[in-house]
Formats: sequence, C-alpha cells, structure tokens
Amino acid sequence: MKMNGLCKVTTWVKVLPFYLFTFLPLHAQTVSSVYQPGVTAEGAVYFLPKTAITVTVTVEKTTYTPGDLCQYAERYLRIKDVSPVPSFGYRITAIRQEASAVPDTTKRYAVKFDPKTAAANIRLSDDGVLLGINTERKEESGKWKENTPGAGHLGSNISPSPKPNPRQYMNEETLAAGSTAKMAELTAQDIYDIRESRSLLVRGQADNMPKDGEQLRLMLSQLDLQDRALTSLFTGTYERDTMEQAFTIVPDERAESQQPIVLFRFSQKLGIVDADDLAGVPYYINIENLRSVPPSAPADPKKKQKPIYGIYVNIPGRLRSTLSDGQRPIMAEEFPAGQFGNVELLSGALFNKRYTTRLQLNPLSGAIEHLDAELPR
Repeated sequence: MKMNGLCKVTTWVKVLPFYLFTFLPLHAQTVSSVYQPGVTAEGAVYFLPKTAITVTVTVEKTTYTPGDLCQYAERYLRIKDVSPVPSFGYRITAIRQEASAVPDTTKRYAVKFDPKTAAANIRLSDDGVLLGINTERKEESGKWKENTPGAGHLGSNISPSPKPNPRQYMNEETLAAGSTAKMAELTAQDIYDIRESRSLLVRGQADNMPKDGEQLRLMLSQLDLQDRALTSLFTGTYERDTMEQAFTIVPDERAESQQPIVLFRFSQKLGIVDADDLAGVPYYINIENLRSVPPSAPADPKKKQKPIYGIYVNIPGRLRSTLSDGQRPIMAEEFPAGQFGNVELLSGALFNKRYTTRLQLNPLSGAIEHLDAELPR
C-alpha cells in the first residue's frame, strides 16, 4: 500500500456482498469508536460507505520468435530486415475505471435496541456497511455499473490459439535436405507453387476447379494456411497475450492537494512497472472534489450535545476522476462520493411502533434510494 497525498493506492479490489441481521427494535444511536461492525451488547454497529476508484489496464504482450530460415528471407523471398534475434514488446490496448464502495471508518455508528418498540430488520454488507432497514433486496453490489464498459478478471491471461507447425506442410525432399540453405531453397519453391495454385483457382484457370463455392473457399483457406506456415520459417512468428492489471484508489476527503499522482508507469519493453520505476512513462490520475454539496455547519462546542436518536445516511457529493499520460487526458468520469458530501440524521421517530418504515440505501454512496413509512392497519 502506498500513500501519496490525495489518496492511497492499492492493487486490490473487493466486491462487497451482504448478509442479513434481524434485531430487536431500533431505539437510539451514537457514534462508536470502540465496537466493530455487527452485533454488540448495545445492538448493532455499522459504517457508511465511501467511494473507491478502480482503474483496470489491459496490456497486450507481443513475442517475436525468429524463423529457422530467417537468414535466407531476403535471398529467396525478397523480404528485408528480418531480425534473427527474439524480442518482445508491450502496448496498452484499453483502460477503464469504475467506482466501488469501501467502509468509511470515520463514519461508524452504534444502534441501540429497545424491546418495547417495533422490530427492525437491518442489512449490512460483509464489511459492515449499512444497506437497508426492513428491506429484502437480494442483489446488492457496491459497484457503480453505469460507467462500467465491460467486466474483466484481474490478472487474467488470455492465451493465443496454437499456431500450425510448418514442417507438416513440407514434402519428403525438403525434410531430407542436407543443409539449411537447401531446405530454404526448396521451401521457398513450395511457397511459390502454393501461391501460383491459389492464383489459378481465383482466376478459374486451375486444372481441377472445385464444383461449388464452398469447396473453393475451403481450398483457398487451406492454401493460405500452408503459405503462412511455410513463410513463417523465414519471417518468424508473433504471439500475442492479453493481461489485465487493476489499481484501486481511495480518495481522501481531508487531502488539500488536488495535484495528479502517478498511478503506474508503462514501458514498451517491461510492460506495467511500479509508480516509482523510472524505466516507464508515467500515467496519472487526478481526483477532483466537484463540491456539489455545500459543507455542513460545524457544531457549536459551547452548546451541550443532546442524545441523538435515528439513522445516519450520506448526502454524497461527486468526484471527477481523470486519467492522463502526462501529455493528454485519456478519460474523465464522474462518480458519487460519500466522502465529499455530508452526513444527515433520519429521525428515530420513523422507527417505532407507530410506523412500518422501509429504508434502502445506495450501496455505493450511502444515500437514500427508497424510504417509506406506513401506519399500521
């Protein structure tokens, strides 16, 4: 884990599943600095969420393997600048970012229960984030879906399809050649014969023309495969693997600096390297508080604080996450962010025998998604 002014950077991402708690009734609530989320002697303890940004980078690795006959490529096939040295390189093919929820440990609250009032059904995420009261929504996700262009598996490696063995297309004379030079000469002649046969088929001048279009397509496809396989003995082969790596940013609402930070560095020879590795070109992320919610008035320290009853919820602000390579912006997206907003109190009067209250919170921002209170019949 690295700390860098505005936020902390990690290389993990965790989806927040949920589980169900059924407790005695909701009665009172105070800020808790001792208890952990879940069941306590006082009742229940919960967190409100804050927003984390996960940036997923897709990198393609290309590996070049020289062919066995590469030194004869220019002599027999007129192909210049064929390297006899193996090499590999990397390039970034895609970058995406999405938001997810993590517990805000500065917003931890304890709910007390009183057996004299109506029962409350409180749902928490696996990390103790409050999801709802008296609701049974089954599919919960602490991820922001509107800005997720595609799902990826972190650290995945997509292997290329197997390449054909060019020697299976060589005839007996070529395989029995006494020298590499002779093998190259015979292989090149086979390549020219294949290309001539393909040309005659295309022009309709072959001695044995196929009976229909499908048979013609299959014959041309097989000739193309043989051409590519034998030519690769001269030009070499390229294999491509695709990998993904993710970086999670947790913006800090207390940070004053809005300067971009280095998320990672990228090298065409090494791929993704650490943010402090000067072998790569830096890629930056800038988290901007859009200040969409006015700050709440501070409490007067001279006034005596009365006991507070109810449920705290977020009034989330918004943030803008901008990715750049130091020369130009790559993408910029906005997300709700509980850490850039305020906390408001829902009166405890909503959660007593007079009402059947259902509260649903947004799992990402901690804001109210649905609230209704019904009088008992």
